[in-house]
Amino acid sequence: MNDFWQAIDQLTAECELVIDRPKGSRHPKYPDYVYPLDYGYLKGTSAMDGSGIDVWKGSNGEHVDAVICTIDLLKKDSEIKLLMGCTEQEKQLALPNVPNMNGILVRR
Repeated sequence: MNDFWQAIDQLTAECELVIDRPKGSRHPKYPDYVYPLDYGYLKGTSAMDGSGIDVWKGSNGEHVDAVICTIDLLKKDSEIKLLMGCTEQEKQLALPNVPNMNGILVRR
């Protein structure tokens, strides 16, 4: 399990974090959804959807201490989302709270 977290530490050290959906912004396809935290991706990485690895950025630094594994029943896919610097309250905000999407929080 330590190798997993060390790999995440290496990725976040080597890849730039791009925040393309700041806290309070609306989802481009689902305007009723407002981002509760800064949301972005690691530049130069790739995830299941072909975009960069997703990151929820909290108010507590740059350290990744949890991930969320999601299942999207509409897109019929799954993804991992890194939680960087998230307090316990922010971790709960990052969990999917929309129909047809579920997630599980895995703490470091």
